[in-house]
Amino acid sequence: MLFRPVCPDCRFLHRAATIAFGCALALVPAARSRAEAPLSGVPSADPEPPRTVSAGPLTFTEHRILHGHTYAYGLAAADLDGDGDLDLTSADAEPNSNLYLLLNDGRGNFRHSFIQRYAQEENQPVRLERHAIGDVNRDGLPDVVIVDNLLWDIRWFENPGVAAITKPWKLHRVSAAKEVPGSYDVALADLDGDGDVDVAASSWRFGNRFDWFENVGSPGSGSTWLRRPVDEEIGETRTIAVADFNRDGRPDLLGTSRTGNTVMWYAHPDAPLPATWTKHVIDSATLAPAHGHPVDMDADGDLDVLMAFGIAAAVGASSPDSHQIAWYENVGRPGSGDQWKKHAVASGFPHAFEAVAADLDGDGDQDVVGTGWSKEGRIAWFENAGDPRSPWKQHSIKQSWSNAVTVVVADLDNDKRLDIAACAERGANEVRWWRNEGPNRK
Repeated sequence: MLFRPVCPDCRFLHRAATIAFGCALALVPAARSRAEAPLSGVPSADPEPPRTVSAGPLTFTEHRILHGHTYAYGLAAADLDGDGDLDLTSADAEPNSNLYLLLNDGRGNFRHSFIQRYAQEENQPVRLERHAIGDVNRDGLPDVVIVDNLLWDIRWFENPGVAAITKPWKLHRVSAAKEVPGSYDVALADLDGDGDVDVAASSWRFGNRFDWFENVGSPGSGSTWLRRPVDEEIGETRTIAVADFNRDGRPDLLGTSRTGNTVMWYAHPDAPLPATWTKHVIDSATLAPAHGHPVDMDADGDLDVLMAFGIAAAVGASSPDSHQIAWYENVGRPGSGDQWKKHAVASGFPHAFEAVAADLDGDGDQDVVGTGWSKEGRIAWFENAGDPRSPWKQHSIKQSWSNAVTVVVADLDNDKRLDIAACAERGANEVRWWRNEGPNRK
């Protein structure tokens, strides 16, 4: 069972992403009143001619949604306006410091507005990056929980409902100011079983830890939060995800340490929270793990782990020690998270940033979509021939896409085929989506 902020019809979906690697710590301008503060910059939605992409057995049509960000790092999908299709959210960092709402007309045409329009107000977050979507205040509407990687905290934006959805959303705190040094990524789930959404967080190279934040109350409404540690002194924490790896009915946590070269999961305590989470190492040999997800890759009833390795790794792009995508089999029928076996999806995939599993070709098994960071960035999909332990076929979707990072797989045009949306940070600074047209007829 996956513990995600997902409603039964899969409309509260996924999380988003960020990278703080290479960011300069800019000074935040002094606060001014809204009346005198200049509004931030705005990316362009100018159309670009669609491009047909032949990628192995599938054809995609590539569309640019938004370009001209200052730092396009976080992306997520959910039905934010309740009209039955999936919308997108896209984060931006300073000096823009906006959070964009991309409303979908149901056919994959997106109209952008602002969840936050930055005006240099003292309380506004500045370096908006990875985020997750879920109903924080239990009003039936999906809200956005997001990190501020510059001011080192976590916020949430309250969905105002469809009538006011294109106007700026009300801002709330999860953490106190500077309570999460290097705040990097978040995942949402009811971690303490009290009927509300809590927040788990990673904290990059300044925090080097995992935390969870209790939504205080029985159940809570997002007004009061209490930070509780999961683990500390973990070098450059990146991935944070929620899943039940040992099948005990409680939400466990998946995490990565990029500089500690570790993929691990934390078992939910048997005792009532707060209590100690038990750490289990999945891999401590492959260098520079970045972003991955829980998924039942081999359809045996337990959750495996898919992972990307290589962003800013200290070894060359051809090294077998990193720059790859792999999945870890939760051994057993079903497994309980005690034993893991590594299987290759792709070797020699430079600076792999994120890997997501989904059945792109509709043949009933899990394929993989992966992004590669660096100035020679890329996005590709990997075809599962039927046995995920056998060799995979790599199909390029876009080459030379500088610093490709977060990727989301979802049906964005309601045609029952899974599409791909992704963002690329400095170098490209844009959001694109690829309509899955089905089998390649050539």
